[in-house]
Amino acid sequence: MPLNIGLIADTHIPEARATLWPQVYEAFDGVDCILHAGDIHELWVLDTLEEIAPVYAARGNGEDGSGGRDVQPEDPRLRYAWSLPLENLTVGLTHYIPANERPPDFTVSRWVERFFPDKTPDVIVYGDTHTELINEVDGILCVNPGSPTYPHNYDTQYGTIGFLELDDGEARPSVWLINDDGIEPFDWDAVPPWRRR
Repeated sequence: MPLNIGLIADTHIPEARATLWPQVYEAFDGVDCILHAGDIHELWVLDTLEEIAPVYAARGNGEDGSGGRDVQPEDPRLRYAWSLPLENLTVGLTHYIPANERPPDFTVSRWVERFFPDKTPDVIVYGDTHTELINEVDGILCVNPGSPTYPHNYDTQYGTIGFLELDDGEARPSVWLINDDGIEPFDWDAVPPWRRR
């Protein structure tokens, strides 16, 4: 049976809003686990997500005291990088990778050497940019679910979340746009709402 993973990043709670949109919790209902790619800001967000499914989270700059925020305490769900063996694949989770590479210093291979020295992941889930992206770099599937609250670093509004379906060595990522009624598939060819102004 496939493993269905909820993907989220850059929630910025309570800076963006007091809590996550309720549509996020509804969308993740029934997933096998949730990967949060950092900039959580308040760790109680992980508690609320963990009521749905087990949570793994990347420590982002928002958890390390940037922007005048207090450094978040140690938490077993929070690491700079996770390497998770799931469904005959290795899924890496970290806050930032240079998926839009700028050689020679900002390359995915350098980040893999730094954060995943023991085994190159088949998939890396990351955040930081607030911009949804699915691409392949050096044979690694790189997935950024964007931000549900600050899409593309615009003001607070409906953004995006993602899913990663794993089935016996195959990975199928998707990005979904939050709307009033829940979520809808992200249309990569359409102009997203935050760019229609």
